[in-house]
Amino acid sequence: MTEDTQARERLLESADRLFYAQGVQAVGMDQVRAAAGISLKRIYSLFDSKDDLLVAVLNRRRVTWDSGIAAFAADAATPREKVVAIFDFLDAWFRQPDFHGCAFINVFGELGPSSPKATRTVRAQKKAFQRYLSGLVAETGASEAVAAQIAILVEGAQTTAAIAGRPDAAAHARAAAETLLDVAAQRPAPEAGC
Repeated sequence: MTEDTQARERLLESADRLFYAQGVQAVGMDQVRAAAGISLKRIYSLFDSKDDLLVAVLNRRRVTWDSGIAAFAADAATPREKVVAIFDFLDAWFRQPDFHGCAFINVFGELGPSSPKATRTVRAQKKAFQRYLSGLVAETGASEAVAAQIAILVEGAQTTAAIAGRPDAAAHARAAAETLLDVAAQRPAPEAGC
C-alpha cells in the first residue's frame, strides 16, 4: 500500500467517523486533520474540497452497506430469504453502539441542495439500493410496487431506529415486509399509485 493510499484511508476513516457522529457542518477541517494526523496541505492534495472528501466518505459508506447486505444474504437459499436478510442486517447494525442512522439520509437532511455533489451521491446510493431490492423482489415473483414498499420499510426502519432509539424497528419492518411478500405470492399486487 502506497503512502498516499494509507493517508487517504486514514483520512476517510477519520472523516467518516467524525461526520457520522457529529454532522458534516459541525466538523471543521482542522478537526479532521487532527483526527487523521494529516496536514491540511496533504488533505487538500488528496481532495480539492470538503465536499469532495464528503463524497469519498459516502462512496466508502456505500461499499460498506453493499458488502454488509451481501454478507447477510450469502447464506439465504431463496430470493425471499435474501429480502428478509436485509432486515437482519439492519437489526445487527441498529444495535451497534455507534449507530446514528443512515449516513446518506443524515447528509441529505443536513445539507440538502446546498451540496449538489453530496445530493447526487446520496441519490445514486438510494437508486442503486432500490435496483438491488427490485431485482430480489422480482425473483420472488412480486411486483415493482412491492419492491418500492419494502424499500420504504428499510428507510423507515433506519430513521425510526435512529430517532426513537429503537433497534426493534428492524424486526417490525421485517414482519411488514414478510406480510407484503406473502400477500404478493397470493395475488397480484396493485399498481403503484393505486
